[in-house]
Amino acid sequence: MSILISPSILNSDIGNLAGELDKISGADWAHVDVMDNHFVPNLTWGLPVIEAAKKYSSIPIDAHLMIEDPDRWAPAYIEAGAASATFHAEAVKAPIRLAREIRGMGGRAGLALSPATQIDNYIDILDEFDMVLCMTVEPGFGGQPFLSSVMPKVERLRELIDKKGLETWIQVDGGVSADTIAQAAEAGANNFVAGSAVYKAEDATQAVTDLRELARKHSH
Repeated sequence: MSILISPSILNSDIGNLAGELDKISGADWAHVDVMDNHFVPNLTWGLPVIEAAKKYSSIPIDAHLMIEDPDRWAPAYIEAGAASATFHAEAVKAPIRLAREIRGMGGRAGLALSPATQIDNYIDILDEFDMVLCMTVEPGFGGQPFLSSVMPKVERLRELIDKKGLETWIQVDGGVSADTIAQAAEAGANNFVAGSAVYKAEDATQAVTDLRELARKHSH
């Protein structure tokens, strides 16, 4: 399975969105964290930023919806230009229906699991999702330390996906850096969200290349 690097614009200079997206043009996806100050105790941005990112980004937009009522709101993010919309297991009411609606619109459907959320309830419906995001920090803020305790969940998920012969991606988000990406790749993740590690680096383009090489070296 291909290694994908998805820098988060959470740590970028939003006042220079076009320039900041240009810095990550060598990445695979641009990850946009949408927070509503209800599901998580932080407020970021919504549909207008997705629309602007779509306009300026040369790579597809990955919308991570840390919001209440994704059943109602997630489809609008695909309409706004996101190629992928990921909603949280802890917030969604009808995950299969929502995933099918997103896919029916031509988008990729992702299911996000916060660190303490287990995958047991979703084992039999994994084929409904294009991606499962295992949060490696508590959702809500950038710059938190990577939680290695989530790696057994990633390993189990990789085993299940491979056993079922699915193409479902496993994404990790939170504290991903040159120091932590190897253990996530070894556990079976193939899509890596990095915020600070890219945007606080002296050379964002080089940081993306270095992260990809590290992940490739340690992936299955």
